[in-house]
Amino acid sequence: MMNVRQKKLEMIEAMNRARALEPSSFVPNKLLDTLIEKMSLKNDAELCRVLEVQPPIISKIRHRKLAVGATILLRMHEKSEMPIRELKELASTSMH
Repeated sequence: MMNVRQKKLEMIEAMNRARALEPSSFVPNKLLDTLIEKMSLKNDAELCRVLEVQPPIISKIRHRKLAVGATILLRMHEKSEMPIRELKELASTSMH
């Protein structure tokens, strides 16, 4: 069984790989805000608890320092029951 440190490193590596593939139109706030609204959460901190991720991960996604990788996208899908296609569209919707 993987320990927490190994799991964390694996997740970071997966996110870095996903970041390299991310289009420049990546706009995370719409995705995060939609999840918070759909799941009736108050803020990013509650979203972290529901998704079982560390707060810096959501913060980095919100500030465009980290792309939404496959692992977190799958978790968003499982917890929100939103289709993965819809989540991906939200993540790449442009601001205009």
